[in-house]
Amino acid sequence: MKNNYKIGAILAVIGILAGMLSLYFLASTYNTVIHTHFAAGEWEESNTVRFVYALLGWLGTAAGALSAAVLWGFLKKQDWAWFWGAVAATILLLAGFFPMIPAADSGLSVPTLWVFLLSAVMWFGMLFIGGVDKKVIGLTFTAGLAYVLTFIDGVAPISKFQSTFQTAKTFSQNPETFWNGMYVMSQQVNWWGAAAWAIFIFAALKRKSWAVPVGIFAGTMSMIGGYPMGIHNVTQVHRFSLFLPAPLLSTVLLVILCLPNTQKLITGTEN
Repeated sequence: MKNNYKIGAILAVIGILAGMLSLYFLASTYNTVIHTHFAAGEWEESNTVRFVYALLGWLGTAAGALSAAVLWGFLKKQDWAWFWGAVAATILLLAGFFPMIPAADSGLSVPTLWVFLLSAVMWFGMLFIGGVDKKVIGLTFTAGLAYVLTFIDGVAPISKFQSTFQTAKTFSQNPETFWNGMYVMSQQVNWWGAAAWAIFIFAALKRKSWAVPVGIFAGTMSMIGGYPMGIHNVTQVHRFSLFLPAPLLSTVLLVILCLPNTQKLITGTEN
């Protein structure tokens, strides 16, 4: 499958289709998901969907357009095509996966599942065409999980900020004042961490030595953004917090990235 430009072109067409479906599905379910959450009394979730769905719609559409450029690259037998196809697929994976969460929470259908599945086929296909080492595929796939989970940890604070804003008005008399501010700070910390994990994936696929410090940055950002919220949430709900998978996985990856063998794997200098 390595350097198979015909299969690459087919995968690029899949990426174009996934981008178009992302635009269509998010537009068609946008108001339904918003109003369903609002009718259930979850006004803060409703407001969050207004913003996040739009953001993912923009990203998914752009990734579909990037796939068109990748298709041209494969038709012209360009060596760069598989890498940018992997970039497009990475973006589409997020655009397809996250919208399923608020839709499923509302008991609605999850049509973006098709975007996620198509982009998963595209992502693995591009790596095989690029001849990426199987160990690197395993490492970047795990980093991809951290990328998605860290993004989710950046969405949750948007809702949490809104739901705690009124009680936080009492200032020092209410401990929620601190956490209301923490939600604001951690929101972008997590999204920067998610973006850094994506950049790490791209750098690792190209076997760049600077992938390791980027991964360390990504893992640290995810831990800083996720652990405080996760631990606080555990004290509130008295069970495992869904804020914790992202920082826990990032911690594991951070340790793995510090291992000499991992660094040799990424740079292609392993024995």
